Amino acid sequence: MVQSKKQRYLFMAFCLVPTFLMFAIFTLYPLVNGLYYSLFQWSGSSSAAEFIGLENYRKLFNDDIIPATIWHDYFLVITKIIGIMILSTFFAVALTQMRIKEAPFYRIVFFFPNIMSVVVIGILWMFIYNPSLGLVNSGLEFLGLEGWTRSWLGSERWALPSLVLPSVWAGIGLFMLMLMGGISNISKSYYEAAEIDGANGWQQFWKITLPLVWPQMKISILYIIITTLNGSFIIVQVMTKGGPNNATHVMGSYLYEEAFVKYNFGYGATIGVMILVLSLITVLIMQYFMRREKVEY
Repeated sequence: MVQSKKQRYLFMAFCLVPTFLMFAIFTLYPLVNGLYYSLFQWSGSSSAAEFIGLENYRKLFNDDIIPATIWHDYFLVITKIIGIMILSTFFAVALTQMRIKEAPFYRIVFFFPNIMSVVVIGILWMFIYNPSLGLVNSGLEFLGLEGWTRSWLGSERWALPSLVLPSVWAGIGLFMLMLMGGISNISKSYYEAAEIDGANGWQQFWKITLPLVWPQMKISILYIIITTLNGSFIIVQVMTKGGPNNATHVMGSYLYEEAFVKYNFGYGATIGVMILVLSLITVLIMQYFMRREKVEY
């Protein structure tokens, strides 16, 4: 009995220790390192790092670009949540509850952008937004809406909204599959009973489908928040590099510029700390507002 318990503990350690080591190396160490270097003036290319205490944080609160980058990040968060969740829910319901013979094919089509690199997606949409040859302006001209054509990524007003479409397009497939998994696990007897009671399709969606797939939707929303606040800089760097005139700079792209273009790693680390804090606060707030009792029928 003692030997069996010892073997079980050894097996658990064998499974957990490598995972913890990976987490410590790739998450905890960079986190602590970032906090450490945020207290220094350091170029990142020399061994000389000057300790300046909280000076970088003082600079952060007085930086005129920071409020704009925060607003841009949360603009992308809000628009992505709205766009992705509406479209992924619509397609998930359509492909699971409507008798569509080509459903497996559509699953592949919608999921295809998720296997593509964000860099490839960004380059693809740069061609789509091209003022002269892009599909957007060409389509508007074909419809007789020449007045709507513009340099989408070169406009201070339209550059940031233009980043929403590729971000939503790239995210629909993953969350659609997550919701499809949740919908597929809902017993058909619930819908049959609701139909007998006279509930139409819309009422069945609001009273049965939505409450029972809420756990998947909650996870999806939190995932979108985390990945946007921490990863939206990639598509920004590819498509606009923060321009024009800082109109699309997000926190991550501004961090990249400070650390790897201006070689101000200390200030870049400070921006990274800000991203971490805002991400944690946002997730905690959203978890509070999205909490609800488990629905059972």
